[in-house]
Amino acid sequence: MSQALLAGLARTTRPQSMVRRFLALDAVVTGANGLAYALASGPLGDLLGVDPALLLGLGLFLTAFAAGVAWLASRPAPPALAVKLVVDANLLWAVLSLVALAAWLDPTTAGLVWTPMQAGTVAGFAVLQWSALRAVSR
Repeated sequence: MSQALLAGLARTTRPQSMVRRFLALDAVVTGANGLAYALASGPLGDLLGVDPALLLGLGLFLTAFAAGVAWLASRPAPPALAVKLVVDANLLWAVLSLVALAAWLDPTTAGLVWTPMQAGTVAGFAVLQWSALRAVSR
């Protein structure tokens, strides 16, 4: 991904700011998703065709993960290793979402649309964060 495109997406030319902004965006979206799963696991489970207990557990995990990512985004210079761990976790989440969809979930049509869309969004965060991190190291 080009430096100019990253700068446009992050609305800054400072690579460290790009990393922080992409982490912050990830934290907001993941936190909102986690809270929705945790607070509305029953209705969302029905809508998506996913066990509400699974959604509750995922929601709690995602909320905690988002808090950690938000803390990382609040650092003036997030450590590269920590950012790499977030990137790896996001990629793992995206892959496992698709594996779960193919292997053991029996989703509704909404769940069949939502799961790959969510996986793609999370993978997109990973790409943006990794690209911004590489720009910092230049």
